[in-house]
Amino acid sequence: MLVVGDVVTDVVAVHPEPLVPATDTAARIRTLPGGAGANAACWAARAGLADVRLLARVGAESAQWHERALLAGGVRPRLVVDPDAPTGTVVALVGKDTERTFLTDSGAALRLSPADWAPDLLDGVAHLHLSGYLYFADSSRELALVALRDARARGVPVSVDPASAGFLATLGPRRFLDAVAGAGVLLPNEDEALLLAGLPRPAGAGGAARAAAELSRLVPLVAVTRGAAGALVAQGGRVTAEVAAEPVRAVDSTGAGDAFTGGFLAARLAGADPVEAARAGCRSAACAVTRLGGRP
Repeated sequence: MLVVGDVVTDVVAVHPEPLVPATDTAARIRTLPGGAGANAACWAARAGLADVRLLARVGAESAQWHERALLAGGVRPRLVVDPDAPTGTVVALVGKDTERTFLTDSGAALRLSPADWAPDLLDGVAHLHLSGYLYFADSSRELALVALRDARARGVPVSVDPASAGFLATLGPRRFLDAVAGAGVLLPNEDEALLLAGLPRPAGAGGAARAAAELSRLVPLVAVTRGAAGALVAQGGRVTAEVAAEPVRAVDSTGAGDAFTGGFLAARLAGADPVEAARAGCRSAACAVTRLGGRP
């Protein structure tokens, strides 16, 4: 599998008490390797996928650190070193409920461009996964379009993770859906699915199912993650399964969706049907929320 996406440096701050303006709030803070694309690649490798590759762009100041972390995670990195921009940085504020708020400086991550792409990157590749963050800047969106086009020309299946409801709202749902036309798998979380389907948030009972069904009219296979509520699988305009989450004591939800993506795609490439793949994704996500950061 080839993942094209983002490598970032995560600064994760877990604060059991609410943030207090204009003074100190005690927190546990760690600096960790992250990025939605990189995280998904590592979780796919952990799930048993033997050959996982990653194309991403980083700054010179941390390129070697990130390369070592990816290799240790079982991923073969192709990191383009940006001469002008630092590696992207995300500050993840994690509250008592384990939900997180992100402050994002994309840095080099979204400076990927078609010049960083070559069709031979697909040699020996059975699946292409595109991180949705690519679609939120002009140059990286153009790269994603080229990669998707080349994959389709070779008959390589493509999946996309929309990545961020906030950035999706800025880009526009229709623009995003037009850009991912031709992908075979869409992996949004509930907020992203509702936004892409044009439904209000919160949508009430059945809203996520309706969104999943609507999106599966546009993309053949849709798996919507719902945190502790598990995941929905939809195909051909209807929800075909609801998969329960694994019960665990959550510490940090950072990267849970990336873990689901990695587990889901690894299972599909191993021959699992969509429901079994969603169960595998939920197992990976359950493992992810028991530790700090987004990597295995």
